[in-house]
Amino acid sequence: MTTGQGRQPELAEPVRPGPSKVPQITAAFWITKVLSTGQGEATADWLYQRHGAVVAGAAGTLLLAVSLILQFSVRRYMTWVYWLAVTGVSVFGTMAADGLHIKLHIPYTVTAPLFMVIVAAVFVVWYFTEKTLSIHSIYTFRRELFYWCAVVATFALGTALGDLTATQGLGYFSSGLLFLGLIAVPAILAWKPGINAVLAFWWAYVLTRPLGASFADWFGVGKYLGGLGFGRGPVALGGTLAILGMVTYMWVSKIDRGPEQLAAEPRHRAGHRATGQVPPSGRSAQQSADHL
Repeated sequence: MTTGQGRQPELAEPVRPGPSKVPQITAAFWITKVLSTGQGEATADWLYQRHGAVVAGAAGTLLLAVSLILQFSVRRYMTWVYWLAVTGVSVFGTMAADGLHIKLHIPYTVTAPLFMVIVAAVFVVWYFTEKTLSIHSIYTFRRELFYWCAVVATFALGTALGDLTATQGLGYFSSGLLFLGLIAVPAILAWKPGINAVLAFWWAYVLTRPLGASFADWFGVGKYLGGLGFGRGPVALGGTLAILGMVTYMWVSKIDRGPEQLAAEPRHRAGHRATGQVPPSGRSAQQSADHL
């Protein structure tokens, strides 16, 4: 019933701190993600074989810590910083999964389900805390913390899954083909109306790890193990150069940044001030991100 005072104003939605600190999901994103998984696998294995478990573990942990501290310290998405963090997680995730198997002699049939439980726990806590798992909503410290916990856990899970299938008779090349087929499932279903975009994304994200790692192992291991025998070091170097090329492309082309992320960059803010224009608000382009 209306009164003489009129309708009460609705409560305003909370203002977002800023744009998402995760890149736009494009073909370049997926290519770089797969490259990072293979590069992380080859680099971790090369460090272990060349310098031993202690030095390799220390190097992987240091890379992870430095890259994530840098990622959390910046206030906006930055191409080079983000992909450095992904690379650090990739190397560390390989060491975490392989360490349980090689040093503690825990079989992959145990570690793979273990990491599945850990990934599920991260997602459950994240969802019940934030009411969303959308990567387009990573604009607070807590959500970014959940995001990177999920990334670390999925990298470890993917490593264990890839090694499990490869050591159970499939081999590295066949394992790569298996995960290539599995990763195509959400890509195909994405064209159907009603598919859950968040579920499809995380399905594909987890499977990029065993996909890239399987092919990296296939390129790197000796022919007596079913590989091509190029060596871990050359594969790691080749993966690093390919990642540098893709990250440079994304940085120059700006294909990895949406309108809000571009508006947050200093040069764009300076341009808006010079022309008297107002940059887009934090709620414009991704207003419904939490519902994806």
